[in-house]
Amino acid sequence: MNSGTGQSTTSKRIATMKALALLIFIAAAIYVVRFTHVKDLLTRDVLGRFLETAGFWAPLIFILIYTAGVCLFVPGILLTVLGAAIFGPYWGFLYVWMGAMAGASVAFWIGRALGRDFAASLIGERLRKYDDAIERNGFATVLYLRLVYFPFTPMNFGMGLTKVRFRDYFYGTGLGIIVGTFIFTFFVGTIKNVWASGDWSQLLSFRVFFSIGLFVFSFFIPKIIKMIRKEK
Repeated sequence: MNSGTGQSTTSKRIATMKALALLIFIAAAIYVVRFTHVKDLLTRDVLGRFLETAGFWAPLIFILIYTAGVCLFVPGILLTVLGAAIFGPYWGFLYVWMGAMAGASVAFWIGRALGRDFAASLIGERLRKYDDAIERNGFATVLYLRLVYFPFTPMNFGMGLTKVRFRDYFYGTGLGIIVGTFIFTFFVGTIKNVWASGDWSQLLSFRVFFSIGLFVFSFFIPKIIKMIRKEK
């Protein structure tokens, strides 16, 4: 009995220490991005010049920067806009999607490794059924939350605290962010190309109007998904 109680106490202490480490990590990440010169590096000119010097490795370096940015709570929309502005609408989409997937995966495992045990110890019987439901319907839950634009980085860490399987989280995220990622990168990349060409007559092209239409449509996606969900 005493041995079991001692092990339980030790487990709770370890879980609490890991949860504190997670909170310290999040606080430090937010501080670094908000109150240091790191934020000054995340501009089109500065990052673009740096990636130009990287040559062949520029896409990989950008993906790594995006991955780190997600874990450091850099707004995903900022990273996405930078990717589209630097690489254009198509390659920008690919590199942004890969970076977002890598960042989402790393953030998930940080949350899972440091916070899951503590979160599980706090779950009572009332919340346990929701935790079990997320495990059973992980893919659908993650896909829905991604499609309605649930805040990207908090969800990455938050899902790590639940019982959702990583494969469900990974595939749900991969599919769920494709539409939004493509729309934003296509819009920004198209405008960037027109700006770079200096041919402002292109602003009246079908491609520009199509990108603007997609951009406006993206804001209605959450409402459409919710309407469909209610009808079911």
